[in-house]
Amino acid sequence: MIQRRLIPSYIFLILFALFSIFPLFWMLTAATNTTVDVSQGRLWFGSYAIENFKALLEGAPFFQSKLWSAMRNSFFFAAVQTVLSLLICSLAGFGFELYHDKAKDALFGVLLMAMMIPSVATMIPLFTMMGKLKLLSSVWGFILPSVATPFLIMMFRQNSRNFPIALLDAARLDGLSEIGIFFRIYMPVMKSTYAAAAVITFMNAWNAYLWPRVVLKAPESQTMPLYIANLAGGYTIDYGSLMMSVLFCTLPTVIIFFILQKQFAEGITGAVK
Repeated sequence: MIQRRLIPSYIFLILFALFSIFPLFWMLTAATNTTVDVSQGRLWFGSYAIENFKALLEGAPFFQSKLWSAMRNSFFFAAVQTVLSLLICSLAGFGFELYHDKAKDALFGVLLMAMMIPSVATMIPLFTMMGKLKLLSSVWGFILPSVATPFLIMMFRQNSRNFPIALLDAARLDGLSEIGIFFRIYMPVMKSTYAAAAVITFMNAWNAYLWPRVVLKAPESQTMPLYIANLAGGYTIDYGSLMMSVLFCTLPTVIIFFILQKQFAEGITGAVK
C-alpha cells in the first residue's frame, strides 16, 4: 500500500511524465490530421494519415522518393559514424585507463578542455578543411569532425576503471597480444558500455542538423533533419505532412533505444559483465 507521504511525489512524477509524453502524442495525432485541424489545435487522431504520407512521396514510389533518400542517407551516415566512433573512442578510453601514466593523464586533461569549446567556434575552420580535402557532401565530411568525441572517450575511460585487471594478466600469460586483448577480452566485457555509447552516438548523428546543413551541399545527400527543415521552409506549410515526416524521423531512434534500453542503463551506470 502506498504511504500517504509518497502521494505528492507520485502525483508530481505522473504530471511530469504526461508533460514529457505530450509532444510525442501531439506529433502522432498531427500526422493523422489536415493542416487546418492542426492549426486549430485538434488533439485527437484523424483519418488523414494516408493522404499525408502520399503528399510526402510527391507521387513517386516510396523507394524512389526524397523521403526514402533522406532516411537512407541518415541511416548510412549515422551507422558509419557509430561504428567508427565506438572503435576509436573505446581504444582511446582503453589506453588512457589501463595503460595510464602522468603524460597520458595530462593529455586526457587537455582532451577534457576541448569539451568547453563551442562547436560553432570550430565550424568555419572545419568547413575550410573539408573543402580543401574535397569532402563536402560526402559521408566523410559528415562524420570526421565528430568521429572521436571527448565525451565518449571519457565515458569509456571511466567505465574501464571497473574492468578486472586480472583478465589482462591472464591473457598476457596465455600469450595474447595487446590488440588481441582489446578485441577478444575488453570488448565482450564492456558490451554494456558499447551499447550505451552506440545509442548516444547514433541519436546524435541521426538528429544532427547544423553541421550537415553546412557541409552537405548536394540535394541528394541531405539527411532527415535537412529534409524536414526544407518542408518547414516554404511559404505555406503542410503541417500534416510535416508531422508525418517527423514521425518517420523519430521511429529509428526510438526502436534502437527500446532494443538496447537495458544495456544502455547498465552502460550509463558503469556496469561491467
